[in-house]
Parts: sequence; C-alpha cells; structure tokens
Amino acid sequence: MSETSPVQRRPAGELEASVLAALWAAGGPLSPAEVQSALGGRLARTTVTTILTRLHDKGAVSRARAGRGFVYSPIQDSAGLTARRMRSELDKQDDRGTALARFVSQLTSEDEQLLRSLLEDAEGAPEGPGTGSRPGPGPGTSLGADPGPGTAPDPGAAP
Repeated sequence: MSETSPVQRRPAGELEASVLAALWAAGGPLSPAEVQSALGGRLARTTVTTILTRLHDKGAVSRARAGRGFVYSPIQDSAGLTARRMRSELDKQDDRGTALARFVSQLTSEDEQLLRSLLEDAEGAPEGPGTGSRPGPGPGTSLGADPGPGTAPDPGAAP
C-alpha cells in the first residue's frame, strides 16, 4: 500500500494577506490583472478577483468602476487593519474584561509599556471621535468608555 501525502493547504487568510500586501505596495488602485501580476502570476486571475471581492465584502478594500471592471484600493494600512480585526474580535466577546485581561497578560514587557504609554497619551488627548489626534480605537469609540456589562471596573482607574 502506498502512502500519499495530504494536500497542503495554505494557512487561513494567506491569500488575502498577499493581495492586501500587493495593494499596499502599489500605492494606488489596481485591477485584478495588476494584482495578479504583482503577485508574480502564481494565482489565476479569477482567484484574485474572488479574493478582492471577498475583501470588498469585508470592508477591507474599496473598489471603483474602471472600464468594464473594477480597480481596488486598501481602505486602511496594515496597522489599521490589524486594529480593526482586534476590535472586531473583542466586540464578539460577552466578557470583554476577561478577554482584555488575557490579551494584556500575553504581551511582552515592551508591548505592555507601549500600550501603557498610548493609553496615557490618549487620556490627555482632546475628546471626540475621529479627531485624528490620538492613536485610539477609531471613530465612535473612546478608550475611557464603559466596557459594558459583565466587566470588572479597573481598580487603578480614577473615579
């Protein structure tokens, strides 16, 4: 009996990450054919189009009509997309306090210090969503907002 190796699958999100990287590197809108070319032609154009459509449906890229097709642009840079994904995962949790506590407990000391510094800077920043003056979570949110039911208050927070 001969052994066959299992089909190697790409890690989840790898193709989307590759397509986004090509869009970020381009610095302007790209058609599916241009994305395919930027990726070295290793994917079929239909595959690239499908990935771009899914990224559009997820709100990660915008598209504009160009001739008979579309050109695509990333909505956020890599850091912005990561922050958005982190926020999306947090929003799915019933117990935000526990989720945040576990996240913080897994940070390196350097990342923990950076987070503390960002939080301190945000406390002194002007209030209001979308001001662009602070590295906060984005429009419609506030770092000092009530985290919601089921979360323990921060014992170090000022009343």
